[in-house]
Amino acid sequence: MLGRTANGLFWMFRYLERAENTARLVDAGLRMALTRDHTKAKEEWRSVIVTSGKKSAFEAKYEDDYSGPNVWNFILRDKENSANILSTFEQVRTNARLVRNVISSEVWEAVNISWMQLQDDLKRPVAQGNLGKVVGDVRRAGMQVHGAMAGSMLRDAGFHFARAGTFVERGDSIARILDIKYYLLLPSLSYVGSSLDTGQWDNVLRSVSGDRAYRWLNAGEIDARGIVEFLVLDDRFPRSLAFCHSALRDNLAALARLHHSEGLCNELMRDADTEMSATTIDDIFDTGLHQFLIDFSNRNSAIATAIAEDYRFIA
Repeated sequence: MLGRTANGLFWMFRYLERAENTARLVDAGLRMALTRDHTKAKEEWRSVIVTSGKKSAFEAKYEDDYSGPNVWNFILRDKENSANILSTFEQVRTNARLVRNVISSEVWEAVNISWMQLQDDLKRPVAQGNLGKVVGDVRRAGMQVHGAMAGSMLRDAGFHFARAGTFVERGDSIARILDIKYYLLLPSLSYVGSSLDTGQWDNVLRSVSGDRAYRWLNAGEIDARGIVEFLVLDDRFPRSLAFCHSALRDNLAALARLHHSEGLCNELMRDADTEMSATTIDDIFDTGLHQFLIDFSNRNSAIATAIAEDYRFIA
């Protein structure tokens, strides 16, 4: 497979995952803000901007006016935010067009229909009454494209490049959400097991669609330490760091078999695998959750860079 095609598939699914995860973050912010007074609601919306990495860009336009409509329209459609969801999904479609010859007609149709729907949703500022629908449309777009791929694409190199892009992006997003939320919720001198705002920790779970799974496994108990263990180490949950890690490892191994050789990305993946498999929740808090997540993100980024170099991606 040409490097340009591999690059298109990898980034098509990175952008798809990015759009969906950002929509989940907005949805969780709305749910939490609706239960807060005005001051606390603004802090929740501020955390959404910080988590998205767009604090400087947002404040350049709105200063410290973290009202809900300012935040969600900035994230969804504002042209001054180059990473807005509409632009991100446009990148999904652009890359899908570039690799049109190697994706199925079902995948292309799912992307194209979703793109047209989002254009219609976001052609004007979004009011609170329509926000749930818009966020739902973004999330459905991700599920439809993933479903079309799973049901119609050969398990060849293209499939594995797409999946690698998905899990590189998902791991990065989960680590960022957990790191930012942890710092917002945990008092600086408190132990992780102390009593915290359970509604806010529930919001962390909702932002990654893990609230029901976590409650089922933990008899409904909301506990900060348990949530961190679930989102980092529980490889049964498809949005945990451990699951993203193992899925990325498997897809890189499949690419190595198809190309009859391993590259630097496989070597880095093995090192990361050794590190993750030996880690316990006690190790994470002994080291410090923030440092653990920074280390995870750095390894994740290094693996993504190595994939591009090993398979000669063309940007």
